[in-house]
Amino acid sequence: MEADYEILTPETIPAYIDSVPNLAGIVDTSTLEVAEVGDGNLNLVFVCRDAAGNGICLKQSLPYLRVVGEAWPLTPERVIAEARGLAAAAASTPHLIPTYYGVDKDRHVLAMENLMGWEIWRGKLNDGFIHRGVASLLGEYVANLAFSTSVFALDQMEVKERTAEAINPELCRITENLVFTEPYIEHDNNSFVDELAPEVAALRSDERLRAEVGMMKFKFMTGAEALIHADLHTGSVMVMMKEDGTGDGRVIDPEFAYYGPVGFDLGAVFGNYLAARARAEAMGRSDEFKDWLSGLAQETWDAFETEMRRLWATRPDPTWTDSFLDSWLIQIEKDSIGFGGCKAIRRIIGLAKVTDIETLPPGEHATAAAIVLRTASTWIKDRDQLATVAASNEVFDRVVDEVMANGIRTNN
Repeated sequence: MEADYEILTPETIPAYIDSVPNLAGIVDTSTLEVAEVGDGNLNLVFVCRDAAGNGICLKQSLPYLRVVGEAWPLTPERVIAEARGLAAAAASTPHLIPTYYGVDKDRHVLAMENLMGWEIWRGKLNDGFIHRGVASLLGEYVANLAFSTSVFALDQMEVKERTAEAINPELCRITENLVFTEPYIEHDNNSFVDELAPEVAALRSDERLRAEVGMMKFKFMTGAEALIHADLHTGSVMVMMKEDGTGDGRVIDPEFAYYGPVGFDLGAVFGNYLAARARAEAMGRSDEFKDWLSGLAQETWDAFETEMRRLWATRPDPTWTDSFLDSWLIQIEKDSIGFGGCKAIRRIIGLAKVTDIETLPPGEHATAAAIVLRTASTWIKDRDQLATVAASNEVFDRVVDEVMANGIRTNN
């Protein structure tokens, strides 16, 4: 599918910036250095820096899925969804996203702060670095986005209008297929190492699991609770170490944003924490690192709950009582466990895998992947009984002991 608009290149970026009035003065285009660094699945990403050290980042959506190519057409209008997600976060948690400079709807380009010196969190986790405090920032981000865009904070008519405006069918369809459907059937988008075949076969033959995945898919498709990021994971978080030794974080890439279930954002993070933990176990990382990883999901959940309870005092509608909040939070925690399992399984079997697992040597790869699949399957099936993040962590510990003692399934 050919684009009917200009596809930017590093060579054309200076002239492009000069042509957009609201970008004037951010950088000196006469001394600009530009690099295309998009290593994700969807877009071109240009990081720009001038001789004085000023920077800007431009992100352009292509009319197809970048990870596949022109054989998979995809609307470039998704840039509007990302702009919507950035604008909403800028209103509620501006300190947790890059500074947002606006969107060019004609050429499908977003402009934002160049996070110079920041790095993708997934890569730092893969390398064994500890960034204390980042997990709690993600809980704060999810809570503020959820509260500020929902009926808890807004008039119901405004929420309905926003829900209609934020419809994002093509990106939602990607999630519906890649996360909830394709991993459980034979499909060209799936792949996994041969050693995992018995594990995958066991997962696909589990009728109860298939039914519960269907329930999670139904909730994803129908549960329009608030505007959600919808692709929140350790690869969409930038981190930096502060002078006091703690970590700072910024959330990026909300192009999947739509009105959906709040637990999906939390679950997406939990599923990626699971992959990071499985990697650390397979590699035999230090106890300090593994202990820190084991607390990330609880840290994110606690920050989410604390922030929701703080924001609750500002709700304008007395319908939403404190008892309602207690019940709602119980359900969101269960949802997050189930969605976390779905997101984790997709990353092992489906399209667009994670480097946490893919960069491991063969033996460690299979071990870590089996840990993820078994833990995630239990999360999905038993989310109501588990009920809490703490209980889901216990599942991981049991699975690790089982796999390390007995190995992964074989065809024998």
